[in-house]
Amino acid sequence: MDINVFLEVTAKLLDGFLVTVQIFGLTLLFALPLGLIFSFASMSRFTPLKLLMKVFVWIIRGSPLMLQLIIVYYGPGLLASAMARAGNFNIIYDIAEYLNSFSPLTATVVAFSINYACYFSEIFRGGIESIPRGQYEAGQVLGMTRTQIFFRVILLQVVKRILPPMSNEIITLVKDTSLARIITCYEIIYMGESFTKSAGLVWPLFYTGAFYLVFCGVLTLLFGFLEKKLDYFKS
Repeated sequence: MDINVFLEVTAKLLDGFLVTVQIFGLTLLFALPLGLIFSFASMSRFTPLKLLMKVFVWIIRGSPLMLQLIIVYYGPGLLASAMARAGNFNIIYDIAEYLNSFSPLTATVVAFSINYACYFSEIFRGGIESIPRGQYEAGQVLGMTRTQIFFRVILLQVVKRILPPMSNEIITLVKDTSLARIITCYEIIYMGESFTKSAGLVWPLFYTGAFYLVFCGVLTLLFGFLEKKLDYFKS
């Protein structure tokens, strides 16, 4: 193997890997708080909001992430064209035109954030509902507000319980970033495929696997460390 070719491939894959890391980091940044909001909505006592949230989560979890990427990236342009032909929906047209200006990276982060927020919301909901009711009642007896009870008593116990399923979803997210290539987002798989198309080299595509393995390995070690740090929360 020519060392110069190897170095060139490595440099290109590193560029793509940085985009992969960007997608991963930005998705977590938006999906985690959004998932918590979704979980509160799905547990709401306001029945219409609860039903609406459950239907939305069902649709997002029940449809392919690839399809959601295509809708987020190409959908606004199609909607803008339809509104332009109709001619009487100026506000909707302006919104669609703005959304149509999204870059592939922005569209990817939007689609991924909504998708993973729905998965995270169910994990959050399961964790919150698993806490015994007595924990809330004990906090009320001590004169704590509902907000204080949640953040000082409940939240850390929830984190302990949801860490294993959350770590599984987050590691899955690392691999799902490869779907971004279908809307020409230049992540690592896209870069690997480019060598196959331009130079007939197959090994760069397999070489990308090493980057994923290292990334997932680091995350596995990190989550293992966090689980040990939270061992003092015993049932």
